[in-house]
Amino acid sequence: MTRRWLKRLGRFAVSEEMWERSACLPQTEVGELGVDPFGFDPRYVPYVGAPLAWMYRKYFRVQAYDVDYVPAEGRVLLVSNHAGQLPFDGLMIGAALVLDRDPPRLVRSMVERWIPRLPWVSTFFLRTGQVVGTPDNCRRLLGREEAILVFPEGIRGISKTFNKRYKLERFGTGFMRLALETQTPIVPVAVVGAEEQAPALFNMKQLARILSMPAFPITPTFPALGPLGLLPLPTRYRIYFGAPLQFEGTGDEQDAMVSGHVETVRSAIAQLLARGLAERTSIFR
Repeated sequence: MTRRWLKRLGRFAVSEEMWERSACLPQTEVGELGVDPFGFDPRYVPYVGAPLAWMYRKYFRVQAYDVDYVPAEGRVLLVSNHAGQLPFDGLMIGAALVLDRDPPRLVRSMVERWIPRLPWVSTFFLRTGQVVGTPDNCRRLLGREEAILVFPEGIRGISKTFNKRYKLERFGTGFMRLALETQTPIVPVAVVGAEEQAPALFNMKQLARILSMPAFPITPTFPALGPLGLLPLPTRYRIYFGAPLQFEGTGDEQDAMVSGHVETVRSAIAQLLARGLAERTSIFR
C-alpha cells in the first residue's frame, strides 16, 4: 500500500533531477522480496526523493559546503550535531549527498530505538534506508561498505531548548569504538539552521514519560496549532562537511583514550558550527 501511494505521488511530483540522481546511486544488493537485510527498498528512492528534493531546494534552500569530503565509496561514518525537534537535519544531510555530491551517494541514518513503536513511520523509515541505531546494525552496515549517519547527542540534541542552541550536548562514545574496531574514517558534519526551525521554549518531561515519548517540547506553534504546529519554519540550512578523521585502535581501548578521540570529533563539529554562524547574516537567508 505504501509503495502504491508513493508511486501516485511520484507520477505527480518526481523531478527529472531526482530520477537522474537516483539512477547514478550505487546498486544495493537486495533479496527476493526486493529489500536488503535491513528492509531498505531502493525502488522508494526516486518517489521519496521528490518531496525531499523540493524541501531541500525550495523550503530550506540548503547550501552544502565541501560535500566531496564524503568518500565516493567505502565505509564512512558521518557524525553530526542534532537539533530541531523532528529529524529534518538528517533528511537534509542525506539529500545533500544525493543532490549535491558527484557522484551521488546514499547515506543510512541510525535512528532512535523508539521509532519502531510508531506503526506507519517505522515501516516508512525502514523502506527508505533508515536503521535502528544499535551497535550491531551499524557494524553490519559498515561491513557492507555503507555511509552511515550518526548523531552522538541523540535525544539530548534534538530536544534541547532554544536557550541552548548551537551548544553541543555530551557525545556518546559508541560510534568511536565502532570506528576504531572497523577502521572507519569519520567525516564531521555541522548543520546550521535546524536550531531555529522549531524553537523549543521548554520540555514537558512528565508528559513525555506519560506518553512514552523521549521528549515533549513546547514551541511557539506546537501544541497550540495542533499537527500543523509540527511544520518547521523555513529557515535556511547551511551544512558543512569537514575533512575525514582517521583514528587508530581496536575499539577495546580505555575509556579515557576513546573519550579523547570523541572530543576531537566534537571539537571539529564545533569549529564548523562557529564558521557557519559567522558566515550567515540571517536565519532565513
